[in-house]
Amino acid sequence: MRAAEAAGIRFRLLEYDYDPNAEAVGLQAAEALGLPAARVFKTLVCVLDGGEMVCTAIPSDARLSLKALAAAAAAKRAEMSDPAKAERITGYVVGGISPFGQKKRLRCFLDASATAHDEIVVNGGRRGLQIALAPADLTAALEAVVCPLQAE
Repeated sequence: MRAAEAAGIRFRLLEYDYDPNAEAVGLQAAEALGLPAARVFKTLVCVLDGGEMVCTAIPSDARLSLKALAAAAAAKRAEMSDPAKAERITGYVVGGISPFGQKKRLRCFLDASATAHDEIVVNGGRRGLQIALAPADLTAALEAVVCPLQAE
């Protein structure tokens, strides 16, 4: 939230009751907020074949295509990060990882479907806190690469 403010981004804060037993945090957030799952983006941390860690933001009802991520990042391969390593590098706990304000800023890849919406929702840096903002603002502030990332 502070990182978004520092970047001069207009956003709205949305809070909901986080369910630690939810199978899919993004889907639970969408349901609790009464928003379409396609507008609530989950943040996933991945590791490229060279060891670089990156973050992706995809709709909460989608699956990430690691092949598409690798291609967009000019890598041979990508895989999901170990959750403990993702927490260490971002400074956030799983379920609260935001593309903003990470301890070590990771390259960010935003699924192209975001551009179909005036506003998307991403994690605000803690479980139960979300930020609603324009996809163009997220892209500009994070220098995010916008590309197709969803698995078929």
